[in-house]
Amino acid sequence: MEQMKNVDTILAKLKNQGAMTSGELAKELAMTSMGARQHLLRLEGKNLVGHFLQKADVGRPKQMWQLTELGHKRFPDRHADLTLHLIESVSNIFGEQGLEQVIASRETQMLEKYQAALNTCTSLYSKVETLALIRSQEGYMASVEKIAANEYLLIESHCPICTAARQCQNFCRSELSIFQQCFGDGFNVSRSEYLLTGDRRCSYHISKNS
Repeated sequence: MEQMKNVDTILAKLKNQGAMTSGELAKELAMTSMGARQHLLRLEGKNLVGHFLQKADVGRPKQMWQLTELGHKRFPDRHADLTLHLIESVSNIFGEQGLEQVIASRETQMLEKYQAALNTCTSLYSKVETLALIRSQEGYMASVEKIAANEYLLIESHCPICTAARQCQNFCRSELSIFQQCFGDGFNVSRSEYLLTGDRRCSYHISKNS
């Protein structure tokens, strides 16, 4: 019974406060870091939580824990239904052109945000790391894997807009276009894994043109 209570409390904390370290959770729950981590690992085994690395100002990156899509479903809400209803309403009232305008507006806002952050980076690695951090903050559980010199994978283990993307895959087309514009003509950005075609995640291959 006590273990179930701790599990529910951890899920509620992550739902209310977003991504946290095991140490932060331990402090909130008045337990040891080891105890909190054991609970998190059990929840990860049930696909209720997942983790990603967040770059720290000093020292090693921090391991952050957050709810997965399945974890979010433990909390009743009508967000997905509302999303589908809004997409259908825009399409019915304004047609496909109206829906494209909504997607284009979102694309413009995201591109401005991402470019402002990436323009301060001096290397491809720092650009991909910065993009991964922003995407993680937006709920994508993003991480970076180095393949070779000037060649990386941007991995997104969760898709917070999956419901909208299933209804209208132009959201996915738009996000790939945003990434391509962020890195520019000197780089190649392509989608190498795609959640909506049966892969377990989305990932993007980013490399410098030779």
